[in-house]
Amino acid sequence: MKKILPFFSYLFHPIFIPLLGTVFYVMLDGHYFTMMQYVLLFLQIIIITFLLPIAFFYLLRTFGKLDSIMLSDIAHRKIPLLLQMMLFTILIEKSITIDRFPSLYFFFLGGLFSTLAAFLLLYAKIKASIHMIGMSALTVFIIGLSLKNEINTINLVTFFVIMNGLVASSRLAMKAHTNSELLIGFLCGALPQLILLYFWL
Repeated sequence: MKKILPFFSYLFHPIFIPLLGTVFYVMLDGHYFTMMQYVLLFLQIIIITFLLPIAFFYLLRTFGKLDSIMLSDIAHRKIPLLLQMMLFTILIEKSITIDRFPSLYFFFLGGLFSTLAAFLLLYAKIKASIHMIGMSALTVFIIGLSLKNEINTINLVTFFVIMNGLVASSRLAMKAHTNSELLIGFLCGALPQLILLYFWL
């Protein structure tokens, strides 16, 4: 089992969470757009939350500012988290706006708050699990979408609850985090999403 668990850390790496959130938004809530609007939405998400971070990762690695894509060192987390906050801010100000994509806007706004919390915790020498931030935020967002649209997604929610457990177990198996860091990460991801549900449900 220990050989299989690391697979979940890569499968649900935080860099995939914005794209997954967008996929479930389109599946459960975004039934009002044209095909071209879908294409533009996904292009923006892929470029801003996937391709740009990867490009910056390789740039920072070239200059010795990062060791791996898992960001195991506290000192190596500050620049990527600052970058993510900047990219999320651009996204919700220029692209995923509240008037165009209200539910998705609050998902990314919650992600911005979660990233800020993880960044501030670094100054207290606390390494919140970014994997758990992403997984818990995505799970709450899916629950919110199902409540808003009155869709039975019990199987999907159950799947992601199990995945939360497997990702947490994988981080422990890889000795990337302690139990408290996983719990803090889970709360940093879930709480902003839960609070923001009030504004879009």
